[in-house]
Amino acid sequence: MFFNPGFLLRAGGALILLAAAWSLETAQRPATMGAAAAARAPGLVGDPAPGHWVPVARGTIPMPVGVPSAHASALVAMPAGDPAALTAFWFAGDRESAPNVQIAASRFDRARQAWGPAQIVLNRHAAGAHLGFGLRRLGNPVAWIDAHGRMHLFVVATGWGGWAASRVLHLQQAAGSSASELQFEPLRVLPLSWLWNLSYLVRTAPLPLADGGMVLPAYFELGLKIPVALRFDGDGQFMGMVRISRRTDVLQPALLTTSPTDWLALMRDTRPDGKIRVSQTHDAGQSWQDAPDLPLDNPDAGIATLSVGDQHLLAFNPSTSSRQSLRLAASGDGTHWTTARDLETGAPGQEFSYPALAWTDQDLWVSYTDQRKSIAWQRLHWLADAAQGAPVRTQPAPASDASKAVP
Repeated sequence: MFFNPGFLLRAGGALILLAAAWSLETAQRPATMGAAAAARAPGLVGDPAPGHWVPVARGTIPMPVGVPSAHASALVAMPAGDPAALTAFWFAGDRESAPNVQIAASRFDRARQAWGPAQIVLNRHAAGAHLGFGLRRLGNPVAWIDAHGRMHLFVVATGWGGWAASRVLHLQQAAGSSASELQFEPLRVLPLSWLWNLSYLVRTAPLPLADGGMVLPAYFELGLKIPVALRFDGDGQFMGMVRISRRTDVLQPALLTTSPTDWLALMRDTRPDGKIRVSQTHDAGQSWQDAPDLPLDNPDAGIATLSVGDQHLLAFNPSTSSRQSLRLAASGDGTHWTTARDLETGAPGQEFSYPALAWTDQDLWVSYTDQRKSIAWQRLHWLADAAQGAPVRTQPAPASDASKAVP
């Protein structure tokens, strides 16, 4: 019998896939999740008067000096008393997956109405030293503020292998540090499976819960692509995981709420002629059922959702083949969507991707990757049709922020 290394590699890969799938099934513990209603988002409560979203300011978030590439931004709205309205996180380096990629952050100052200088909040060497093992890549930061006002940061990290060999790092704001200092301490790798916690990633924003906890969307990506929901209490303790969809070709779920207990997960589609895929829950995330696809094209690209009062918002690339355009859509029920605004309409070959949405200071904020070189942002205000004759608010344009007011 001849030794066949290729067969052994294929057999080993198949065993890993089977073990990983079994790990995913056995990791689900719905009983540990607990039932908690989604928190009611402030903003446009009730059926808003007919109107439209008007951009009042836009620009580019400052980059770390000498860093040529940026991707995968996340936004977190800061409390009303904080000097900053928003904090943005993203990963920056020579390129995606480069060894020098670090997690960067910037804060939007309420008094100055401008983004502050970018600062590095995490690099792989410091995180690896703290955790006791080496890291090769960092990416996809997601932030959340717990019931005690502490900021948590979840970051995708890999050892050997690509993104499919990722684990999710959980970091917490360093004791004694203020929000403006953005100092984080690595706590652990999230314990999502016995298979070395491999092949789990995060990307989209958490869903806040009325009890002070949250649900963190995540996904498994080792051969199979399976979305999951991770439950955390108000202290930031991990409580359990539930599978969102029985499909095996969807990832990066983004959550929105049609009632405190009725939620939707809109998902990225990896099929060639993709649509935005849907799952739903009627018991506050304890169990999920697949629903029909939305009639909205998706080019295997990231999306973002946000429920603002009774209006649901979706940022996505409206194509099956490119990321050259970025659109904001709105819905009253999460099922029927209309175009609210085209955020970007680029030329062939351009990329506007991986959007993030946040609501603060009575406005909608959007951030997204611009050509993989920087993080762009827009601020939009809801203008009722009856007030169309009123002047639109604008923001000052500090030279240090590369922002510009929109007339």
